[in-house]
Amino acid sequence: MAAKSDAPSLDWSWNHSAATSAALVAGGAYTVATVGSVAGLPASHALLVAGAGAVAQAGADLYQHRPAGHTVARCAAWLAAGGWTASALADHTALTWSSAGWWAAGTAAGMTLARGLVQAEETARTERHQRRLQKWANKQAGEWHDRLERLFRLEGHEVEGVRPWKGDVGYTVRVRMPSDTPELPADAVRKLAVDLRLPKGGGIQILDGEVYGQTLIRVTAVDVLAKDLDLPDTSDETTVTSIYDGIPLGLKPDAEEARIAVVDECALVVGQTGSGKTNTINVANAGALRTNNTVVMHIDVTGAGISLPWLHAWAVDGTAAVPLIDWTADTVEEAHILCDTVIAGIGARKTGHQDRLTEDDKLTVTHELPEVLVVVDEIAELPPVLLRKLDTIVNTGRAVRVRVVICGLRATQDVITAAMKKQSRVRVGMRVSDPEELSHLFPTGGARINPKSAPYRGCGFYSSPDEEDVVSEPTAFKAYRIKPKQIRALSTVYADRRPKLEAVFLDSEPGEYYESRWGRILPRLYKAKQLAPTTIPYTDMDTLYPPINQLTGIPMTGAADPEDDNAPAPRIVAATGQAPARPEPRVGSDLLSTMLNAARTTTGQAAPSGGNDATVIQADFGRVIQQAGTPENRPSPIPQLLAEAHQHVVAAGGRMWSSDLAAAHGLDPRVFGTELNRLLREVGVERPGAGTVRIGDESKSGYLAETLAEAIECYRDTK
Repeated sequence: MAAKSDAPSLDWSWNHSAATSAALVAGGAYTVATVGSVAGLPASHALLVAGAGAVAQAGADLYQHRPAGHTVARCAAWLAAGGWTASALADHTALTWSSAGWWAAGTAAGMTLARGLVQAEETARTERHQRRLQKWANKQAGEWHDRLERLFRLEGHEVEGVRPWKGDVGYTVRVRMPSDTPELPADAVRKLAVDLRLPKGGGIQILDGEVYGQTLIRVTAVDVLAKDLDLPDTSDETTVTSIYDGIPLGLKPDAEEARIAVVDECALVVGQTGSGKTNTINVANAGALRTNNTVVMHIDVTGAGISLPWLHAWAVDGTAAVPLIDWTADTVEEAHILCDTVIAGIGARKTGHQDRLTEDDKLTVTHELPEVLVVVDEIAELPPVLLRKLDTIVNTGRAVRVRVVICGLRATQDVITAAMKKQSRVRVGMRVSDPEELSHLFPTGGARINPKSAPYRGCGFYSSPDEEDVVSEPTAFKAYRIKPKQIRALSTVYADRRPKLEAVFLDSEPGEYYESRWGRILPRLYKAKQLAPTTIPYTDMDTLYPPINQLTGIPMTGAADPEDDNAPAPRIVAATGQAPARPEPRVGSDLLSTMLNAARTTTGQAAPSGGNDATVIQADFGRVIQQAGTPENRPSPIPQLLAEAHQHVVAAGGRMWSSDLAAAHGLDPRVFGTELNRLLREVGVERPGAGTVRIGDESKSGYLAETLAEAIECYRDTK
């Protein structure tokens, strides 16, 4: 579905009120009287037309069940207009002051009468609707009182009201619970749904009311979640919004829009494979990009899948003048640069915008001072060092409007850090097969969640703070569907409203890598593909690469490794339009030789006699376990096996499966894994994700270069 144009168009609809309709009829009568007098039109024709109009009016009123008095008044108006026209035709007096005066008076009376009749009918219609609604509500209240007593043996409860939802898709029952039974039992949702014979996909939701002892029972009578909901993209639905309005995700079972607030809060989005999580992320992207006061950045080291659809209009088609996504970190190295820049920007905003914090302790988001929203997909693929940096952003960025949307397959500790979960008051859980997953994501209210209430692809549950900053109970919703074709169309609409980061945010040492970011990223994403001319302003410059820490492989932007006084200078690559060469190996040959030679020292070797200068070494499977001698003569305590394993993993790109790593050493996989894991445990280093490493689309037991580097640092500190 393509986004529609905002160009003005003619409106041929007849949007007239009752008063203007009466004026048009009077104008027609005066025109007939004037022209007919010249043409010799018989007066009987006017009476014939007026009579036909009165008969038609009476038939329409009877069909619409209007009051008899209203029908008589409207028919009399038709006959009065016809009588005046016939008189003017007979006497040829339409253009006299007397005849015109009577016409004007009749026109004013007709307009007043028409307006009064319509208002009276609307009032009567509203009253009839209210009476029917009250009758329905009273009937429902009685049935619900008996139902609660029959199913749960309640006594002393009172059904205070039943309110229908718009669209006749359901209703809410407000119940005052007895003091000895303040809540319904845990199985109330299923019992009520079965008793009402409700369709799957919504059913029953039980919430706390505004006061203690009040319970709200929300009943979904129509399965809204089963419908396919395309993201609205008409001209009225793509107008400029603000991040303060929230980000729409889809519709709730009551057909109200599900929105999340990300101005003050971080968001956590989880969902199993095939649940529609990626689609929901792109819907959130669309909501954030529709605003004119939000800068969206992405971290997706599995191929930048959430960014490519939004970059296509700018990078390939050339229909968007600017990139919709301000920064895309498609590799771990680029993610480090992005996080370092954002962390430094948070500090720069806190000191550089003190004059804007006079009325509030938080910055006010504007087009000139936008919110920075960092969307992180597949967070389980990020190394621990990056997770710690994201924790810093989550913990420190709220006051200066830097927030994070974290996406993963599960909300468990092996995927999401404790800080991310605690600081993310916005929770979104897509379709799952295990209720415990939702209970873990929603610690309050999760016990009443039934995954069968959201069984369809694209369904899920969400909770978010409301206008009073109160976090709502987990509520089912159906996410809008957004397709790549629609994303490209929306990109051209939203491109012109994209804000830019202010100079204060980028006034830091890591910020110097911001301008040339697309020179690093585009060659990796599109390789030899021809890019659109719209990318030239972003790539026609020297591309700046930060130096790489030879041991950890982490880019040194000035923030990641401040204690390294010997860090090499940044590398500058001229803008040639070609992909830059791969950075030099992370482990230098001299450093590696030192580690290996130290660990290969012969067991039991004795130095010449020299008292305190003697060096005695004992080793076990490449691990130095005891040594003596002066510090300058002692070898490095780093185990040979650990050092060599780190070298192989780095050469393989930073991650390697256990079986491949054991084969590289020529060892049995079980013996190799047991020994290497023992070396990690001895210095308290744990493998993230329970040791699972994902390469491509497959996950197996393996090792990350960052994990082995952390262990090497721990052994080095034991010297």
